[in-house]
Parts: sequence; C-alpha cells; structure tokens
Amino acid sequence: MKRTRTALAAPALALVSALTLSACGDSDSSSSSSEDTSASSGTSKDSAKSPEKPVDPAAELRRAALTEKEVKGFTVKKPDEKYAFAASQDQMKVDKAACAPVAYATNQLPLGTPEADLIRLATGAKGPGDFTYVTLATYGDGEAKTTLADLAEAVRSCGSGFSAKAGRNTGSYSSITAESAPGPNGADESLAFKVTTKYEGMTHTMRAQAARHGDTIALYYAVDGMAFTQDRPGNARIGKAVVDAQSAKLA
Repeated sequence: MKRTRTALAAPALALVSALTLSACGDSDSSSSSSEDTSASSGTSKDSAKSPEKPVDPAAELRRAALTEKEVKGFTVKKPDEKYAFAASQDQMKVDKAACAPVAYATNQLPLGTPEADLIRLATGAKGPGDFTYVTLATYGDGEAKTTLADLAEAVRSCGSGFSAKAGRNTGSYSSITAESAPGPNGADESLAFKVTTKYEGMTHTMRAQAARHGDTIALYYAVDGMAFTQDRPGNARIGKAVVDAQSAKLA
C-alpha cells in the first residue's frame, strides 16, 4: 500500500487448541465492513474549501485487509488473540537480542514500530491445519525499508536458532535459513526464510516472506498445524493465492 503523504504465528504450545478453533470456524470474520470506517454519503457544498483530512493508517490497513471472498479456497478471519504466544513485543523475551525480528515475525507480532498493524489468518486450502498468517503494518516515511533491512540482518545472524519466552509460554527454533522466492506482485522489495523447530521428536519447517509495498510491510507466515497433532514432520508452504490477493490490495 503506497501511501502518499501529501501484522511463530501459532506457537507449537498453543497449536493444538488453535487447530480446534480453525476446524470449527469463527464468527469473527473479516469479510465485512464492521472494522472499516465508512465515508460519508453526503457531499457538502463547502467541501471544496475543507482542508485535506490527515491520513489514518489504521483505516487504510482495514481497507487493505484480506476478506474471505478475495482468496478462493481459503477461510479468512482475525486470529483469536488468546492463542497468541505474546500480546506485544514487550512481553516477549528472546535469548539472542539480534533474533528479535524473527521472533516477532513468527509469533503474530508486527516488525519494528509501526503506526498501525493488523493480522489475518487464512486457513483451509489443504485442510483446517493449513495456516497462512498475514500481518500488515504501516510505517512512517522510510521506516518500512529500515524495518525490512533489520529483519534481513536477523535472518543472517540467527542461523543456529534461538529461544523465546512470554509469560508461561516458551519456544525455540533450531535453525533460520534465508530462501529464494519470487517477490510478490507490486512489492518494492521482499525477503523469504524458513525456520525449523523440534516437537515431540519431529522436525517442523515453517516459512515466512516479508514484502514492502511503499510504507507498508506484508508479512506472510505458514505453518502446517496438523503435522503437530498427527505425529509427522511438517513442511509448510505459504499460500500463493493468499499472497497474490493481498498484494493486489496493496498495489
């Protein structure tokens, strides 16, 4: 979303409960304008004399957020906050400070210090455990570019993994590896990486991609939730339809 100035998404510890929620559905769908701010239908004869209204970053993000009808084969909703690893960056403690951006990117938290952010969860293309989280965040002039660079540096610095804690929640990643991936349509720049974690003797691979569209960063994070409950390795892939649909709304 290019403004002119004239959102481990589901940590392993909470994943089983989150899977139950996804399988049953959620009444809090993002497919309506309940969040959106509606423009007035009337036009004042003095409107031409009114000063331009300041940009509202939160309202812009709500308009840019995915809805269910825009991603064929997926259910799109707001994730339930009670399954989040941490409610804010301040609540999360990372054993390697340099890895904090990766920790945020993989745990439903925005990167850096955005002016506004939101999260959507797309599920169901390959079953109820096929999760692609989308975190949108918008920043002040030039800050999105710096924030993406900080994430890239964290990926380079944290190849051997890290651990994080938030309240009673604890989690760790075994490895972080940069990957090559096509840049989303319309993105000014992007980066992709994968993370691995061990859970009950199985290795689970999750994938993330961050794309900058002007002053906005779209962060995609995929996890094979069912793998955690079916005693098998996970190898998640980001839903291409999700990325394409979100990129189109940020163009």
